[in-house]
Amino acid sequence: MRAFVAVADSRGFAAAARALEMSPPAVTRAVAGLERHLGATLFHRSTRAVSLTDEGTVLLERARQILAELRDAEHLVMGGRSTPRGQLYLTAPVMFGRLHVLPVIAGLLAEHAGLSVHMMLIDRNVRIVEEGIDVAVRIGELADSALRVTRIGTVHQTIVASPAYLAQHGMPRIPDDLADHSCIMGSSVWAGAAWRFGAKGDKAVEVTPRLTVNTLDATLAAAEAGLGVANMLSYQTAASLAEGKLVHILAGHAPPPMPVNLLYDPGRAAIPAVRLLIEAMRQRASEGGWN
Repeated sequence: MRAFVAVADSRGFAAAARALEMSPPAVTRAVAGLERHLGATLFHRSTRAVSLTDEGTVLLERARQILAELRDAEHLVMGGRSTPRGQLYLTAPVMFGRLHVLPVIAGLLAEHAGLSVHMMLIDRNVRIVEEGIDVAVRIGELADSALRVTRIGTVHQTIVASPAYLAQHGMPRIPDDLADHSCIMGSSVWAGAAWRFGAKGDKAVEVTPRLTVNTLDATLAAAEAGLGVANMLSYQTAASLAEGKLVHILAGHAPPPMPVNLLYDPGRAAIPAVRLLIEAMRQRASEGGWN
């Protein structure tokens, strides 16, 4: 079933094999064995694409539920242990995960030989229960759900530009001045066509981008290269600001900070690895000054 779900999600056997760290023939055999057991064809296969059959579509959501319940059963047994062991699944935004989650994970792995971790760094929200995620790092306000939320800190918006750009084009004094500046549009959901300002975040300034890029790294590099003004979060720009590569502008007009939350199923709160991760992330937030 894990192989079946991975193929459905990846829309291919080779991609599923990479995700599962298995060989493509092993994944193919696993799905074929499931099809023989069920007496049904689960995928339409061609040289170019793989798609679900009607039977495969019916099975997919049930298979997700079964795998999630199996993980829960494993965690119930593991939760009685005081020493973290087994595999911990977590997800986080790409840059935040690299800068702040990976160092925490490195410390946990160094201290606990029986623990292994599967990290999914992706700039979109994944389905926590359905995809078997133990802990998700989410930045921004959350919709109501049955999941448990632990707030570990905050980050804030930073409008930035390079010293060279500001020397050539001048310093924006109020948000409306951005209309006269080249702006860099990134992939961040909080930095769309309307940039928010004000103590309540209720002032929206429509921005027409001179440059649009699809990754945070590229947004940061473009701002450092003097291509324009960028709207990013404080953890993304901290190093560049400290090194003088960027200047924080319009700081007095910033909207309220955004919460950094850990999101997890209440049934997994007692798992030793989950508890340790939460405490370690709180500690990093405290030490980093963003708690």
